Amino acid sequence: MTIQPPVPPASSQAPEQVAFDRLELGQILSLYGRMVALGEWRDYGISHLREVAVFSIFRRTAENPLYRIEKRPKLRSKQGLYAVIGMDGQVLKRGQDLRTVLRVLERKLIRVVE
Repeated sequence: MTIQPPVPPASSQAPEQVAFDRLELGQILSLYGRMVALGEWRDYGISHLREVAVFSIFRRTAENPLYRIEKRPKLRSKQGLYAVIGMDGQVLKRGQDLRTVLRVLERKLIRVVE
């Protein structure tokens, strides 16, 4: 009986799931941490599926997400790889650069000081 090592997937095949890389998670978690410090956000969830990776942001654990940050590689050449989607399903921002897309959420960090 011989044991054969597992065969790595061919590079031409699509990955089994889409995931955020370390740089992308760093950008998202940086914004998330600032919003937690302000008391705006309290919880998050990450889903890595076959066609999309989703970072969901919650005000409270038992609620529907306030925002979803999605990464869809199939839309890279069409509408943009990244999207920020609001609670009602409306696309707030879509684009190729994650930092640019996240700016729509960073505007909430700006407050009037009296």
